[in-house]
Parts: sequence; C-alpha cells; structure tokens
Amino acid sequence: MEREWLFSLIPLLVGVSFLCVGVYGLRRASALRRSGITTVGRVLRHDSRRDDDGAKYHHLVVAWTTPDGSECTYPSVFGRGTVPSGFGIGNSVTVLYEAENPCRFEIRGWDSKSLYLVFAGVGTVLTAGTLSVLVVLLITV
Repeated sequence: MEREWLFSLIPLLVGVSFLCVGVYGLRRASALRRSGITTVGRVLRHDSRRDDDGAKYHHLVVAWTTPDGSECTYPSVFGRGTVPSGFGIGNSVTVLYEAENPCRFEIRGWDSKSLYLVFAGVGTVLTAGTLSVLVVLLITV
C-alpha cells in the first residue's frame, strides 16, 4: 500500500477534533441546564472584537449577584455581528450559571447550542466519511 492513505488522516483528525468540541459543548450546556442556577443579570457593556477578515463581533458583558452576595461580571463566550434590541446596555437578561464556578454561564436568548450542534455534525460527517474511505481502501488492497 502506498503512503497516500496517510493524507486521509488529516480530515480524520479534523473530524474527531470537531466532534470532541461539539460533544463537550453540548454536554456542558446540558449539565448547566440541569443543575444551573437561574438569576437576573444586567448588561454592562458590549465588548467588540474584529476577526482577521475585519468582521465585528459583539460580546455582552453581564453582571449578576449570587445568593451569597458575590458579584459576578463576565463576558459572553459567543459573539454576534449585531446586538438585538433586548440586549442593549442596561437591559436585564436571564443568566443561568454554575454555582461552584460562576464563570460557566449562559445568557438566555444570546448563547446558543446550535454552534455546538454544527461542530458535532461536521465532525461526525468528516469522521464517518474518512473512516469509510479508509475501510474501503483497506478492503480493496
């Protein structure tokens, strides 16, 4: 067998990586929804960042108080190109956070599990497709 089959390891590695990121994110979001604490937070500001292509993304910076009186202020993980009207500075938002680690949180209506679904889907397709090609190559050799 020639060495060309080694190049198929690249999409396999990318697929497994995407699949791991997607599954991790979905599991983390699911655990947060099961055991997280819901509270009301306030949007303090929008941190704006530009990517390499010049696209601008807004990350909400939200503050809330835990039941023990601790103040928490964190930026959102996900950035968006536009800020919907309900997420303006000073607006109240629903925050779901982990009691032991408040920096693990989700802003209802802003954070979405769809990105993790896309990662899991693309990872599944790349992994399954590459493994199928490798099996066919091994059988036909």
